[in-house]
Amino acid sequence: MAMFSLAIRARAKANPLLTRRALHFRNFCNGRFGLSTSESNPPDRPVAGTKFLESFKEEFEIGSRVISLETGKIARFANGAVVLGMEETKVLSTVAAAKGDAVRDFLPLTVDYQEKQFAQGLIPNTFMRREGAPKERELLCGRLIDRPIRPLFSAGFYHEIQVMASVLSSDGKQDPDVLAANATSAALMLSDIPWGGPIGVVRIGRICGQFIVNPTMDELSLSDLNLVYACTRDKTLMIDVQAREITEKDLEAGLRLAHPEAVKYLEPQIRLAAKAGKQKKEYKLSMVSEQFFEKVRKLAEAPIDAVFTDPSYGKFERGEALEKITQDVKSALGEECDEQSLKVLPKVVDTVRKKVVRKRIISDGFRLDGRHLDEVRPIYCEAGHLPILHGSALFNRGDTQVLCTVTLGAPQDAQRLDSLVGPPTKRFMLHYSFPPFCIDEIGKRAGLNRREVGHGTLAEKALLAVLPPEDDFPYTVRINSEVMASDGSTSMATVCGGSMALMDAGIPLREHVAGVSVGLVTDVDRESGEITEYRILTDILGLEDHLGDMDFKIAGTRNGVTAIQLDIKPAGIPLDIICESLEPARKGRLQILDHMEQEISVPRNQDDRNSPRLVTLKFSNDAIRRFIGPLGALKRKIEEETGARISVGDGTITIAAKNQAVMEKVQDKVDFIVGREIVVGGIYKGIVMSIKEYGAFVEFNGGQQGLLHISELSHEPVSRVSDVVSVGQQISLMCIGQDVRGNIKLSRKATLPRPESETKSVVEGSAPVTKEKPNIWASPENMSKGEQLESTLEELVPSKMENTESNRSASLMPSVVIRSAAECDEEEKSAGLSKTSKSAPKPKGTLKKGSKQKKIQSSDNMPDLSLSIMLSESLSRMGGNQEVTSQDEGEANLSDQNDKETGGNTPVTPQKLKLGTKVTAKIYQIRARGLVLDLGGGIRGMYKYESNGEREFTVGDELLVQCSSFTSKGIPVMSMVEEE
Repeated sequence: MAMFSLAIRARAKANPLLTRRALHFRNFCNGRFGLSTSESNPPDRPVAGTKFLESFKEEFEIGSRVISLETGKIARFANGAVVLGMEETKVLSTVAAAKGDAVRDFLPLTVDYQEKQFAQGLIPNTFMRREGAPKERELLCGRLIDRPIRPLFSAGFYHEIQVMASVLSSDGKQDPDVLAANATSAALMLSDIPWGGPIGVVRIGRICGQFIVNPTMDELSLSDLNLVYACTRDKTLMIDVQAREITEKDLEAGLRLAHPEAVKYLEPQIRLAAKAGKQKKEYKLSMVSEQFFEKVRKLAEAPIDAVFTDPSYGKFERGEALEKITQDVKSALGEECDEQSLKVLPKVVDTVRKKVVRKRIISDGFRLDGRHLDEVRPIYCEAGHLPILHGSALFNRGDTQVLCTVTLGAPQDAQRLDSLVGPPTKRFMLHYSFPPFCIDEIGKRAGLNRREVGHGTLAEKALLAVLPPEDDFPYTVRINSEVMASDGSTSMATVCGGSMALMDAGIPLREHVAGVSVGLVTDVDRESGEITEYRILTDILGLEDHLGDMDFKIAGTRNGVTAIQLDIKPAGIPLDIICESLEPARKGRLQILDHMEQEISVPRNQDDRNSPRLVTLKFSNDAIRRFIGPLGALKRKIEEETGARISVGDGTITIAAKNQAVMEKVQDKVDFIVGREIVVGGIYKGIVMSIKEYGAFVEFNGGQQGLLHISELSHEPVSRVSDVVSVGQQISLMCIGQDVRGNIKLSRKATLPRPESETKSVVEGSAPVTKEKPNIWASPENMSKGEQLESTLEELVPSKMENTESNRSASLMPSVVIRSAAECDEEEKSAGLSKTSKSAPKPKGTLKKGSKQKKIQSSDNMPDLSLSIMLSESLSRMGGNQEVTSQDEGEANLSDQNDKETGGNTPVTPQKLKLGTKVTAKIYQIRARGLVLDLGGGIRGMYKYESNGEREFTVGDELLVQCSSFTSKGIPVMSMVEEE
């Protein structure tokens, strides 16, 4: 037996195709193996047949794009299932109805839209690597599908319906939301659910004044209009608009174009339903008899009319009175009605109330609160309601009250989006909250609410059109809208409050944005179903929204519309009435804007220390690596200690601080760790390392060593250095230059206030260099006088000087300057030295990283200019190949001395304009902050008014001035010279 087993194993190893059954082995039997006989072979198994999936397909073209509707291949068990495709984007929509006949007084319609990452070939970046709760976009797309299909269900149809739309594949070119809405319409047509469709949904864009049907995502990014329009063959069902201040006339033209394009979706759905559709099922409708309705009407009509004719009733008093009427009717009919009729009694009383209100509005022209049809409720505005916040505003319209707050954050605070289409991040967010106390109810707060998400997104789209571009305003902005009291149109109140809060935060909005809700009350002929009479209501109440036919929310500026949302209750409204409603909405919007602009019309100045700060610093990559530390330890430590947020890019460090105090604290830490480019006149903080008889050595700017001479300790005479400073003490210092031994010269007394006995004028021949400020955003009102004058002067500088870098470097820059590596490279390129830099000998006074310092020649008759000293050691520590260049100091000082001796009478040329040069200039232009001077030779300079007041100047006057400094862009800054 053992030999037989070995033989079998050998055969099986040689031929792996041999199996137990091929060798006629049986299974285990009594723990022993045995050979099976040939008679035990099973008969031949039947081969599986090929299943045929019968599918039906319709193809058509809209807006130069081919669209397909297909059913029968997948989701065959669903009551209705359709796959709609446009190019490589395909969406599956299914519908199903509950089997039971539960008694309800509303339609439980649920629409679920889902975008899974497999549709674009990605794995979710979550811990579980699968999709979780619905995202905001999915909720919004679900609402976009729900709003046009809900009005078309029959009255009294209260069976539970579920719609599920899923994106199967996406090429990123088309937004799947419109495709899902059309697929849902086709699926309802194929099902046995009674429904009054089909509908067509289309998207319209506009680029350079030309409308585009079904635009791609790339086209939408260039479009100033994003219009989604849904309709039946002759009536409008839903409108959703995001625009950039489009006029009402252009908007009407877009609506007129969208209707016939949307109608093109209807015939393919009808043809597909004729091929593969089910016969409609008879569902039980929740209806009341005509006799029962008449009994309720006779009991309730008169008391209801009395309530609505009494203007003293408020919202809650009116609600309590109507509830009492319902209880009285129930008590009167308690013995005559069965249990099922009593359950629907509140719905019947509500129908009677609806008829009473509509009759008063159409026949008499009276509204619930006694207003005219086009009258806006009283308005109260308050900007800066919570002063400690970045921005806040309180807005009241009637009894509706909304509190809006603005929070500014760093760019990395932007929301990350995981959508199949659209941008990956969102830097402007508006979160709308509707707590139950605002309508005097109780309730639980849990998760995202579809209504809150929809209202918040509408207000967000309305305000997005007036925000400054990201390049000008890099902050991330979040608005929180807290509804404090609700009596209609809280979303439009959010738009108004959010606009004021943004201006209160100092954000430079182009225009104020306001919103108003327009309602509609119609009288319909029972036989034909046509509208015989209608009234348009401006700024509707909550009850008018409930009892009316339309809620048309329109937001915009004085220039045009920025956002629209239309929801209706009947099975469609003619487009002519919709377009007619635009003008009353515009008039109401202008009234609201007047009140808002009276409260706050321009962005506030954010010069207080509570406003947030954002600054971007530029460093070499080596310096940034030192700042980050091992595994980012130093960066995280600074963030934990200060509470600021720091992001590191390629050559940049961006700091976002809660206020100015935190920003200064972070910048001090960054300067101490990394250091920054040393500028003569710049103020730094350092620590005293050692004390000598002649002064003290101070470590500052990320490890730099500087000499604080005893003469620079104080304005008062100092006998001993240790009397003023001590080892380890942290002090503020100003860099004043470099001595002949190569030490950086520091001054403490330059940072101290001057004694009253000393003159405040600048000593002739000195050249204070203005410190370049970080690129921190500020509103125009916060710009300094020098910045505004400099920006004006840049427009006046001749193009010849703007385009000639070599002339500018020779004429507008000091004789010896400190430049960054980028400036040195640009200088070499403009001078044509880049090709010969390796072979040409180094000019005198040039220092490079790692090289020894060269002594600069000087003579007794050449004045010592501290501005002409180069700081090689400080630049070498900044990392990178930074280079300091200078002209020959002897030539510079000699030329400077000659200019001083001439008294400013020598004609000025770009080569002769140096620090301290005196010149007779003519006033070229008079500005609010200073003068623009004509220095001769096509050179323009600027003069800032003195702090002690302005003088009377006239264009063309001659002034004796001298060059005191240069701006960062090479523009000479002149100071007045008193004539002797």
